[in-house]
Amino acid sequence: MKNVFVRVLLLSAALSLFLCALTGCSKRGARKLNEPLTKENLCVGFVYIGSINDQGYTQAQDQGRLALVAEGIKTKYVENVSEDEGCEKAIRDLIEQDCNVIYTTSYGFMDSTIKVAQEFPYIKFGHCSGYKRAANVSTYFGRAYEARYLAGIVAGMKTKSKKIGYVAAFPIPECIRGINAFALGVQSVKPDATVEVVWTNTWFDPNQERQAALELLEKGCDVLEQHQDSTVSQITAQSKGAFAIGYNVDTPEAAPKAYLTAPVFNWSIFILDDVHKILDGSWKSRAYWEGLAAGMTDLAPLSPLCAPGTQEKVDEARAGIVNGSLKIFKGPIYKQSGELKVADGFRMNDDDIWNMDWFVKGVIGTLP
Repeated sequence: MKNVFVRVLLLSAALSLFLCALTGCSKRGARKLNEPLTKENLCVGFVYIGSINDQGYTQAQDQGRLALVAEGIKTKYVENVSEDEGCEKAIRDLIEQDCNVIYTTSYGFMDSTIKVAQEFPYIKFGHCSGYKRAANVSTYFGRAYEARYLAGIVAGMKTKSKKIGYVAAFPIPECIRGINAFALGVQSVKPDATVEVVWTNTWFDPNQERQAALELLEKGCDVLEQHQDSTVSQITAQSKGAFAIGYNVDTPEAAPKAYLTAPVFNWSIFILDDVHKILDGSWKSRAYWEGLAAGMTDLAPLSPLCAPGTQEKVDEARAGIVNGSLKIFKGPIYKQSGELKVADGFRMNDDDIWNMDWFVKGVIGTLP
């Protein structure tokens, strides 16, 4: 009987290991397969591309995590994760640490998120700024282009040279639609102003950002905008007596003699909503994309350096975007080449805006 009992135990252990291998579950995760998620057993993990104190994108993202902490929900995070196999490792490490909800916060984390999610179907994932979803994977982002349009008004009101520079990250739709909305905002108050783009092909590289900013300033740009995770463009503009608009978070202290404002995110709007849906059992995979009306995006307070009358122009445009009377991508809109892209009276739908791969008239630069 003793030998039979031992054999049963060994067979049971072997079966458990086999099932665990099939489902990709960790030793800890295996025990949570059918466990209802409650505030007490929930552990939310975050994979960050930068540092939570970067004064930029990751610091903004981390506000969502801190909002959970304020509600007494357990969280874990991994900083400075590369957009390659490093992301997959970070996700697996969080699963080993008992995380049963995981948010991956950079576009380049998309494929790794989907890959691991297939192995762990009982864990819920959220991927920021991507387009690939699954039954247990949602995507989320803010309509940053709405706040970019408002920032364009600020830049257009401030420029004297009518040349505005844009230190851009990657030539992907996320960046392109932001550039276009910004340019349309500029043109709404200064129709003959231009926006010149220099690509850095990085989210965070202070040296490349500095060189790109200097290149634009040497061409006569007197206001800079950015799509980067550092404040280097703002600091560089200040060093040359120019002005700058930041991104992600409000950073007036970075360049007090140059800083005008910044398009910002409030990631806690989505994170809290998503986690509450998980806890009340109403969660479903979705593509979340909200903007000014939901408080997901906004424009930081204007600094005293802004041109007189700017606040009134921004407030008017903001109200129009929120109530729907102002559609940013409504025709007539012309492509960079002068070709009519959106006819008068028509407006682009969300799919076309999300997948934008062309520049509006008045943008100087190339799309590789």
